[in-house]
Amino acid sequence: MYMTNKASDALGRAVQSVTSIAKLALQSRRATITSACPDNPGRIVILGNGPSLNQTISDHLPMLRRTDCMAVNFAANAPVFREIRPRYYILVDPLFFSGRTDMPNLNRLLESLAAVDWPMTLIVPVGVRVPAAVGGNVNIAVATVNAIAVEGWRWLTDMAYSRGWGMPRPRNVLIPAIMAAVQMGYKEIYITGADHSWMSTISVNERNEVISVQPHFYKDDAKEQARVNTEYLRYPLHEIIHSFYVAFKSYHDIRAYADRHGVNIYNSTPGSFIDAFPRRPLE
Repeated sequence: MYMTNKASDALGRAVQSVTSIAKLALQSRRATITSACPDNPGRIVILGNGPSLNQTISDHLPMLRRTDCMAVNFAANAPVFREIRPRYYILVDPLFFSGRTDMPNLNRLLESLAAVDWPMTLIVPVGVRVPAAVGGNVNIAVATVNAIAVEGWRWLTDMAYSRGWGMPRPRNVLIPAIMAAVQMGYKEIYITGADHSWMSTISVNERNEVISVQPHFYKDDAKEQARVNTEYLRYPLHEIIHSFYVAFKSYHDIRAYADRHGVNIYNSTPGSFIDAFPRRPLE
């Protein structure tokens, strides 16, 4: 006899919960993100790296300069980074802490962060080693987050998210970026540069290799483009599509949590595929 959908959902949630508890016990450590809280957190703008960010910056640069902003990934390689002077920067991908020296894009990023001459908080996962050139910059304070996926019972996820023990599955950097802003106490979070239009650019060639074009607001160098292309060749199409599902579901998990805790998250990205947050243009 097949289980009813309700029973199946309950069983699945129980399995997720037990798995999450085990991960929390083994991996979660004390995070310091709350120490980065501003005195009176108002609104924050998260700067995703999608191509639409160029228009957002063109239209709103003066406002971005006077608003708390959070940049992500390779954004520091763009000249406009030093114009916006973001208050926060978040890196989560293990690549950034790999110690590799054979990637010009990565080397340029670390040099750009090492040259920051304004107060900025760098947010990284608990336990990683921040490159010495960046960590040694007196203008940069380091705060940590637990980028551990927690799913299952609501009481469990609420407790884990509220205490910074974990977050919805961090499929991409935008998910920990939003959760870090929530954990710092911001009540109005605006998301820009989050095009997430991967589904309109994905294809399969005659060798059954998945091709995904993922443009950014800055221009990637040839080595970075080759790295991303090679990464996608490792996976069949159904696994890549499932990873999209994980990301978009995480946004809905964040929305549900934010609604229960009085946090307003707005999607200010023109043409964004993210359907979890209400749309509101930057003022």
